[in-house]
Amino acid sequence: MPASIQAPSQRSPLESYLHVLHALILRDMRTRFGASIWGYGVVVLWPCVHIFMLIAIYTFQKIPAPLGDDRALFFATGAVPVLVFQYVSREVMKSVIMNRPLTYYPQVKLFDLIFSRILVEIVTGFLALLVVSSVLLIIGVNPIPSAPLTAVCGYVAAIGLGIGVGTINVAIIGFFPGWMIGYALFSIVLYISSGVMFMPSYMPEKVYYWMKFNPALQAAEWVRSAYYPYAGLQIDHFYVIMFGFTATTIGLFLLKHVVSKMQG
Repeated sequence: MPASIQAPSQRSPLESYLHVLHALILRDMRTRFGASIWGYGVVVLWPCVHIFMLIAIYTFQKIPAPLGDDRALFFATGAVPVLVFQYVSREVMKSVIMNRPLTYYPQVKLFDLIFSRILVEIVTGFLALLVVSSVLLIIGVNPIPSAPLTAVCGYVAAIGLGIGVGTINVAIIGFFPGWMIGYALFSIVLYISSGVMFMPSYMPEKVYYWMKFNPALQAAEWVRSAYYPYAGLQIDHFYVIMFGFTATTIGLFLLKHVVSKMQG
């Protein structure tokens, strides 16, 4: 436990809270990534390696991109929002399991653990996005979308979904700790069905109708629509936003009923 959290000080409530949050973020990064900056760099690069391995496999097999002329751009526009959603939703859950003993300190609340991990994952996600964009530029692919604001909104929506689902995951593991393994298996199915490697809109209409209930799929299409406006992708923006908001609300409501259990 960082000494900075334990030591009392004459600070305003806001300053004290920010101090605790800062200490939790530093502790989170050091315990997960190691004391070296290279450890954190590995985590930033991991989703990038995932994306470019996917590109390399499809390039080696000479499989054309389902949309557009560039495989790298197609896979990146689908994989980045889906991976951001999955990383945030998973790591928020893991933060509570890993840092649960910290809640015995009166300065640290369960929500602080969740919030600090969300901030770390948001920063990590944006750094990964910058790395992916830089590599695309290096290999001669233009990563600037036709509608930049649309791409940013889709990316933020993916983060919102991750926060909402992650909050519910925290509540679930308060009663069923084994859910971490269950969610890992569920994430595989979710990833495959989110349209990272194919165009869901090319599926039969009845199949596509049910697939669109997956908000991660719509987040990926939201980002893709910024790069391929001619594809005519129909995204229910309200559904994606409300899904994230509703999930967060439900998760916070459930947390009120599991805080005493997890801190006890």
